[in-house]
Amino acid sequence: MARTQQRPRLGGDAMGAMIQRRWGEVVRVVRQIIGIPDYDRYVSHLRRVHPECAPLSREAFLKDRMEARYNRPGSRCC
Repeated sequence: MARTQQRPRLGGDAMGAMIQRRWGEVVRVVRQIIGIPDYDRYVSHLRRVHPECAPLSREAFLKDRMEARYNRPGSRCC
């Protein structure tokens, strides 16, 4: 008789943390698809890669991203 391997079961806290991580990933991907910029990701990138630069405020960041999205020549199909 062959033994089947069972996956280790996660406890309640570990399962909740895994679900929360996965949900965060889903939200991030959906926001990228519909075009909502991720301010927190921008700030962490800026601090990691360009520590000498001060980040924009959330409002200035969103305004900049929307202007780039809608005012860039050739970015729209019509």
